[in-house]
Amino acid sequence: MTGPDGSPRPEGWDDDPDGSVRDDVGFDQSGPDHSDVAPGHRRRRPGRRRWRAAALALVVLGGALLLGGWLWVSSEAAPAATPGPQVVFTVAAGSGWNQVTTTLAQKDVIGSSLAYRVWSQFHSLPGVQPGAYAIRQGVGFANVRDVLAGGPNVQELDIPPGFTVSEVAARVGQLSGHSTPAFRSVVRSGVVRSPFAPAGSTDLEGLLGTGAYAVLPGESDRELLSHMVDRFNATARALRLDAGAARLGRTPYEVVTIASIVQKEGVIAKNLGPVSRVISNRLAKGMPLQMDSTILYALGRDGGPVTPSDLKIRSPYNTYLRKGLPPTPTCLPSPAALAAALHPAPGPWLFFVVVEPDGTEAFSTTFADQLANEKLAARRGLG
Repeated sequence: MTGPDGSPRPEGWDDDPDGSVRDDVGFDQSGPDHSDVAPGHRRRRPGRRRWRAAALALVVLGGALLLGGWLWVSSEAAPAATPGPQVVFTVAAGSGWNQVTTTLAQKDVIGSSLAYRVWSQFHSLPGVQPGAYAIRQGVGFANVRDVLAGGPNVQELDIPPGFTVSEVAARVGQLSGHSTPAFRSVVRSGVVRSPFAPAGSTDLEGLLGTGAYAVLPGESDRELLSHMVDRFNATARALRLDAGAARLGRTPYEVVTIASIVQKEGVIAKNLGPVSRVISNRLAKGMPLQMDSTILYALGRDGGPVTPSDLKIRSPYNTYLRKGLPPTPTCLPSPAALAAALHPAPGPWLFFVVVEPDGTEAFSTTFADQLANEKLAARRGLG
């Protein structure tokens, strides 16, 4: 094929109606001079260069974000600061990892729950058992995972009102890492003292707080005993034990001793105030207290019948033979029993006996009424 001037025409070229020559891809030869374009090459479009530059920028930005994110997660996973104090948190039954990580962040164990979730995508996490855990703040993600993998590490200790120090020691001995003889040794050593004990006394009977305790990993017997004394002291301060004892004309220790008898003899809440009044009235009249609980304490027994031979034992705790209070408290009183000792219910009663299966007691002023109540209790199988 030839052009208008008779010269050979390359294949794929056509004459446009207007006489100009255009290639199949639209390169207009009638336009401006293209002498600067090398033969066989076409000039790149500016839009394509901008698109490639934008794509490269996005790749660089994405890489920077990924790197920055990973550096942030890594810094959260292994914080440079020294770990903080130990905190306790509880994992409820059925809790998922989202709930657990939220709690960890709220307790300042981890800095970010989001960072922990991202970190966990690259580290296998154990199932979390329900229970109480103790862990230091800011210890790092790997340490948190290891603690949770080991299961609950906070042991629960319950000290009910009416327990003696000997019974407390036996229950402490059931804890992992503790023993009954070791705890008893700490109690007797005098390394932990109560401000309410008589001068020179190291006896802590009646002077330990009751209720539930969370025993932390590595907690020593001495630390645990200190917590118990501190709890009782807090209760005594809240009830104004010093001022209340002075108002009654007694020492704080005597009030605690009364409270311990109230606890053992009254047991349930509605009995405590009237039992306290019976003790107060008997002491005021110079009568022996005649409390079975004090004899049982001397015998090292918790409950059960007191026999006629028991009533004859020679002991300062035999309140049938000796007037006045026993030399020490006979158990750990509850806050309610201590309040009852400070504020006896008004009444003239001198006697009482259990007359209902739920522990309800009947109170009387005369011995004849007491005998009638005892017969009632016997008919109900409570004698």
